[in-house]
Amino acid sequence: MDPRLDLVFAALADPTRRAILTMLLEDDMAVTDVAEPFAMSLAAISKHLAILSRAGLISQEKRGRVKWCKLEPEALRDASIWMQAFGQFEAVDLDAFERFLEHEIRE
Repeated sequence: MDPRLDLVFAALADPTRRAILTMLLEDDMAVTDVAEPFAMSLAAISKHLAILSRAGLISQEKRGRVKWCKLEPEALRDASIWMQAFGQFEAVDLDAFERFLEHEIRE
């Protein structure tokens, strides 16, 4: 089993991290903007972002004094290929993935 796949699925298991990915579907965001809608500390959000980064689902870069986050949808490719092996799943459609994440956030 590929340990990177474990990291991706573990990162996706948390609703806060799925919400962050949904937010990043629109555009790159500063860490402070990512943290804004959540009732948790910036340190807690930073931990979530670190997990998403380790899984390869986002990248982070510093622009001046501001740290920015960017969605890396290619990281879902291995998870998609793994799920396709079961014959019950189709390739990851990012629009469908966005709808799924929005549905999860509402619940």
